[in-house]
Amino acid sequence: MLDTVQHQSQPQAGVPPNHLADEFALTLRLAVPMMLTQLGQIAMITTDLAMIGRLGEDAVAAAALAHTVYFVSFTFGLGLVTAVSPLAAQAFGAGDVKRLRHALRIGLWVSLLVSLPMMASPLYGEKILLALGQAPQSAALAQRYLNGLAWGIAPALGFIALRSMMSAVNRPQAPLWITLAAIPVNAGLVYVLIHGLFGLPELGLFGAGLATTLVNLGTFLAVLAIAAWRKPFADYQPLARLWRIDWPLMRQLVAIGAPISFSLLLEYGLFSSAALLMGLISTAALAAHQIALQVTAVLFMVPLGIGMAATVRVGHAFGRNDPVAVRRAGIVAAFLGIAFVSALTVAIILGRYELGRLFFGRGETSAATVELTATLLLVGATFFIADGLQTIVGGALRGINDTRMTLVFAAIGYWCVAFPISWVLAFNAHLGAVGVWIGFSIGTFVYAGLLILRFRMLTRKLAA
Repeated sequence: MLDTVQHQSQPQAGVPPNHLADEFALTLRLAVPMMLTQLGQIAMITTDLAMIGRLGEDAVAAAALAHTVYFVSFTFGLGLVTAVSPLAAQAFGAGDVKRLRHALRIGLWVSLLVSLPMMASPLYGEKILLALGQAPQSAALAQRYLNGLAWGIAPALGFIALRSMMSAVNRPQAPLWITLAAIPVNAGLVYVLIHGLFGLPELGLFGAGLATTLVNLGTFLAVLAIAAWRKPFADYQPLARLWRIDWPLMRQLVAIGAPISFSLLLEYGLFSSAALLMGLISTAALAAHQIALQVTAVLFMVPLGIGMAATVRVGHAFGRNDPVAVRRAGIVAAFLGIAFVSALTVAIILGRYELGRLFFGRGETSAATVELTATLLLVGATFFIADGLQTIVGGALRGINDTRMTLVFAAIGYWCVAFPISWVLAFNAHLGAVGVWIGFSIGTFVYAGLLILRFRMLTRKLAA
């Protein structure tokens, strides 16, 4: 059976030399389901907030604080588990079924082992928030939400590990269908547990967090069952000898994944600090910033999906020791991302006022905030493209296991360039919120430029 699996994998993992059209098609076929899966995750988070919004402004504010604590913790585990994708893709490209299976196995073990200490942060969220100067009432409400949310970390990370394996073998559709099915289930479960329908107790914010945990568990079990029993995944025997850990491969996963984790934390920290800067400027600036950032988050799912596809396509080529295909896969993904993001950016520019009115309404009292939101989205046009590029090229670099310099570049771009420029433009040049976004754009372009130079240098070395 091993020979059969290897024989089946090779044509899928490879692309004939100099066939750019084939590379575009294969990258797009991978990227679209990945984009839609990410958008599905955003849809569930948005649904949760909409349901929580019925509990009042205090509940929404508490949920925002809870997400801040939760995502700082979750992001670290996310970076580690993300390393499953390049390792599995390289194994698939090389036709090494055993290594592919081991990559998934250590991903599942990391999901479990890392989630245990990661749960400490959400479970002590109230104390953390009080130490950061938050109001006791808001911190207490946030803790209720976190008490339900914290237990879903392990299955959420396990889902990502399995999704990475499926994408690595060119089958990203199953996680998409599971995610799409989970959206209405999540909405219904959140509503039922918040309000206590069908004889269940009224759980409020705790119910919203618990519903998310149950949905995370359900999606994990669903994708696990597909991996175990449905072809072509079952042919790889992904759960065989699950208790045996490949320690050398585990060390490699940590070496690749830890820099990804810290890079994500640097990025997350920058955007968290941006909210603080906006708060120093004005309430309207903070509100406009949050809406512009939410639009950016939705738009970001497109280059993120392409970046994930770039990791897989570059990983396939790297695994079969094809430096020409490595370079081609990275370049194709970058151009594909530029095309998609540019088109979406034009749409956002044209509809920036309507987007502002969608959130703030059309009243005279909100006119100034709508105007500022539209201005930030206009300034953000350059930021959208730079952010898309850094995501895609960063994904390509992961495909060749290069993540340490990415961490260095993130520190330079975000904290040595973006934050100081944002501060100076906002407060010294008196540009306010617009200055913050200009600083972000400049820093992100620096980051993207450094990543592009790094990819060019490494692909030339591979070809030498």
